[in-house]
Amino acid sequence: MKKLSGIAVTSGVAIAKAVVLNSDGLQMGVSYCAPEQVNDELKLLENSLRTASAEIRECHDDVANKLGNGYAAIFEGHLVLLQDPNLIQTVKDGISNEYFTAEYAVYATLTSYAQVFQRIQNPYMAERANDILDLRKRLVRILQKGKHQSQDFDEPVIVLARNLTPSETASMDTQFVRAFATEIGGPSSHTAIVAEGLHIPAVVGVGSFLKYVRMGDLVIVDGDSGIIIIDPDEATLEHYRNLLQQRESLNICLDMQRDFPAVTLDGETIELLGNIEFPHEAVACQQNNAYGVGLYRTEFLYLTGKHPDEEDHYAAYRQVIDAMKGKPVTIRTVDLGADKLLDRSMSIPGSQDNDYFIEDEKNPCLGLRSIRLSLKRVDLFRKQLRAIFRAAYYGPVRIMFPLVATLAEWRQARMIAEDVKEDLMEGNEPFNPNVPMGIMVEVPSTVLMIDSFAPEVDFFSIGTNDLTQYTLAVDRTNMDVFYLYNSCDPAVLKLIDWTLKVAKQHKKQVSLCGQLSSNPIFTMLLIGMGLRKLSLAPGSIPEVKRVCRHVVTRQCEKIAERALKMESATEIQNYLWAEYQRLFPDLDGDAY
Repeated sequence: MKKLSGIAVTSGVAIAKAVVLNSDGLQMGVSYCAPEQVNDELKLLENSLRTASAEIRECHDDVANKLGNGYAAIFEGHLVLLQDPNLIQTVKDGISNEYFTAEYAVYATLTSYAQVFQRIQNPYMAERANDILDLRKRLVRILQKGKHQSQDFDEPVIVLARNLTPSETASMDTQFVRAFATEIGGPSSHTAIVAEGLHIPAVVGVGSFLKYVRMGDLVIVDGDSGIIIIDPDEATLEHYRNLLQQRESLNICLDMQRDFPAVTLDGETIELLGNIEFPHEAVACQQNNAYGVGLYRTEFLYLTGKHPDEEDHYAAYRQVIDAMKGKPVTIRTVDLGADKLLDRSMSIPGSQDNDYFIEDEKNPCLGLRSIRLSLKRVDLFRKQLRAIFRAAYYGPVRIMFPLVATLAEWRQARMIAEDVKEDLMEGNEPFNPNVPMGIMVEVPSTVLMIDSFAPEVDFFSIGTNDLTQYTLAVDRTNMDVFYLYNSCDPAVLKLIDWTLKVAKQHKKQVSLCGQLSSNPIFTMLLIGMGLRKLSLAPGSIPEVKRVCRHVVTRQCEKIAERALKMESATEIQNYLWAEYQRLFPDLDGDAY
């Protein structure tokens, strides 16, 4: 038995036989054509480009039908690459000047492009290299008169690979593909986004593990803990089989109370809102009876290979507002930067928007990101704000600014928003001028100045993921220090506690989003600390609601009082798990 750790991308557990995909499958030597064959090779290239374009559009539409337009937008980037005149001309030059065959000219050119992106040290640029390699694979297979095929299986399998392209992930038959794990990749990659939408348990960034596994080996993928187990022993196998049975029983129980409100035994209402990335996820919020949308991330509009205009923003926001049918929607302005870079790989030939880029940064988490980028690229910011105010005419909306670290940033953002409202009023466009505006509490400096922010903002939302990262100085995507990243660290909890106390004094609403809100073992702690609004993944709402409906407020307050006196994250986590088991004694300790 071999147990390996990686980065958890999609939660869940799967047990099945391994299917090992090789890292490329397109190794080929130099191949030439005769001078008189150049025109034929150029025609083959043109035909392959048309065929690839049709395939990509078909893949786009298929993914859009399965997962929604947000996920399908990934393939729009492939189409942009396919239409890049510089890239295509380089391929043609290889055929005309070097007498390469069409397939080798494609292979050599796109390999060279990908290598340039791979040498740039940031995660999003590396992901663009993967997009180029995905396109290379497709074109070469078309030119070789083969088809771009997905893996066909007739029994449950777990896919293991060096890496997977978005196309390969999207084409997986979820009837048989129960999970996947890759040697490289990060939580914000295109492949991870598609996996999340398919609800396939996934672990990425495991490191070099394919050498330990053979086709047909039994494998366990634990998407909750970021673990893969190759050739498990009988005790481990039995443990995970019991865990799967337990989850199945729990899901049946949760389905039965999905429509009940999240109200404690002593009558305290806990508003459970959904975190969403793409517009279609609003449906999942409604299905789980969410109070509304507490965090609508809008970065997907910028990660599709093109820059969105005001109407793109407006259409996306209207889709969510309409789907929520009068329930509140909190829209976070773009949180680009760090692991979601707006970079030169997104350039569009001839586009005036090519001035809007983040150059490569040595420390992007501390650089030009989130509200800092919005305040620097005011034209982009104004487009988004105009669309939000217009969409808010049709339903209750709140605007939330991310990563605000100083009062100056908040005041500048608010001033721009007020200026946008004046423009809309002068243009006689229908809009809502009374949209509440608040900030995310994600930086220790914000907490230290929270009493100065409180009189000016309409609400706060505590983002525990970034607050943990900046408080503990831990990069949550770095496996070497990931063990230090824990949102229930005493320092993080004290910052949350202080924020709640000051906000209460000023009678300002506070919600909380991040890993703490989605994990039910922390629900009693958060209620006890005074939180009454939690924003979490739509699929986690039933489990957290179950806790809310089985506790009384005073019981939770005692748990919070004791936890806040503890000195380590491990001590706090063990204590909270013990209390959770006392509440639900039938649950296995490794379920969470």
